[in-house]
Amino acid sequence: MEPAPVDAEGYFSQEEIDRARRYQRPRRALGFAGLALEGGALALVASRPPEALRSAGERPLASAAAAGAALSLGLSAVTLPLGAVSHHRAVDAGISVQTWGGWAGDVAKATAIETAMAGAGSAGAMIVIRRFPDNWWAPVSAGAVALSALLVALQPVLLDPIFNKFTPLEEGELRSEVLELAGRADVDVGEVYRVDASRRTTAANAYVNGLGRTKRVVLFDTLLRDFPPAEVSSVVAHELSHVKHRDVPRFLAWMAIAAPAGAHLVQRLAERIAGEERGSPAMLPALALSAGVVSFFGGVAGAALSRKVEVRADVFSLDLAGDPDAFISLERRLALKALAEPRPPRLLQKLFGTHPPTVERIGLGLAWGATRRLPDTAAAAAPRRTPEGS
Repeated sequence: MEPAPVDAEGYFSQEEIDRARRYQRPRRALGFAGLALEGGALALVASRPPEALRSAGERPLASAAAAGAALSLGLSAVTLPLGAVSHHRAVDAGISVQTWGGWAGDVAKATAIETAMAGAGSAGAMIVIRRFPDNWWAPVSAGAVALSALLVALQPVLLDPIFNKFTPLEEGELRSEVLELAGRADVDVGEVYRVDASRRTTAANAYVNGLGRTKRVVLFDTLLRDFPPAEVSSVVAHELSHVKHRDVPRFLAWMAIAAPAGAHLVQRLAERIAGEERGSPAMLPALALSAGVVSFFGGVAGAALSRKVEVRADVFSLDLAGDPDAFISLERRLALKALAEPRPPRLLQKLFGTHPPTVERIGLGLAWGATRRLPDTAAAAAPRRTPEGS
């Protein structure tokens, strides 16, 4: 279904559009600056590996683990000032409600987890590279897919609770509505959880994660607190599409298809950068740089695929909930809370957007309503601006 043409000014005031631009443009600049800093730091270390890595001697695995952990820790330190600026801007904009202490605690926990995983991953990569010096890309790609599947399965029960508190959605009207929607969609929803997102943000969201017995739908408490029931139902119906269409397993399947080619490119690029250091721990900076470059371009392809998945979920939500008014109002309200640009720059959206822009999603709601010839279609088409901008 093609979205109907939508004029952003029909749903957002010029002040709302300008405010979103003032927030998002520096935010994107900070993101690109972070990528540049990480890439520059990795390129520098890859071109001049530390002497400790060159002389790893009889302890290559220990050296690889230490190097991976040190690289991860160093990159976190390099980009920390930019993260602090981003946090300060989010607080000023009213999106973040987290104190500096809380923010620092989250950064410390995330850095510790990333450092440990980088150390273990580097040691594992070195074992494979030394065992299969000519074709290590094949076992590395298989291991990456297996590890990703394991992390997806364990994240809801092992990693996420480190940062947030998750509680099953309590018995009541909302839970009954969720189960009723799931029944109509013929979806085994697993468990539905409320997460205490309000301790960090005023923005609202929902997502699906986990595999098998850890599969779950997670709703931000800000969504449940600040949005009317019809709009919450629209969000839930969208998330049920991800369950119905097995989008998490499909993502892993897509990764399994793309990983071999990506790993092969990483090997070719890393060995070219590393030169005579190939096969030794001194190769790890080149490996990290190569993986980052390939992942960047792989992410562009992944974003295009994600947008298609999200459009399908939007249509599913409209079909299931049958309320284009609520869908359109929801998209507007979500954009306002996140200070998202209704129509972001075309090139950036095409390269990095994982979801359709807000104006396209509103247009999809309008097109759905017109196609179904619902009695409230005319109301759906009307601008949804309110005096309070919510």
